[in-house]
Amino acid sequence: MAVNKSDTKTADFSEILSALKLGIKPHEKHLTVIYDNDKGYYLNAAYSEKYNRDIFFAAVEIKKNYVSYHLFPVYMFPVLLEDISPELKKRMQGKACFNFKSPDKKLFAELKSLTKTGFQTMKQNGFIAKK
Repeated sequence: MAVNKSDTKTADFSEILSALKLGIKPHEKHLTVIYDNDKGYYLNAAYSEKYNRDIFFAAVEIKKNYVSYHLFPVYMFPVLLEDISPELKKRMQGKACFNFKSPDKKLFAELKSLTKTGFQTMKQNGFIAKK
């Protein structure tokens, strides 16, 4: 029986989703889970009086041709991107999104560290609610 390429891609993307989710998961207890399913994982930070809404923190989503890792702290605080590697920079699309078509442990570890720094920065600036 022939293997459908889209089935293989879906399985690979599921593995990437699971691996990238590990970069956000440690912060879940301080955030609000919007959704957590086989297509993605999405977390919000605290409600902001200044912006009159909940502030997005991060998400991982399976798209048609890649898996996206959205990290809002780097949009709010672009200084966080000053020390990222050229390899991670190549994965950026827009100001706060990183796309992956295959697993990359080194870049996933760097992204996990960047997420931790982003979480700490948002907390220091009052965007993470104390729970």
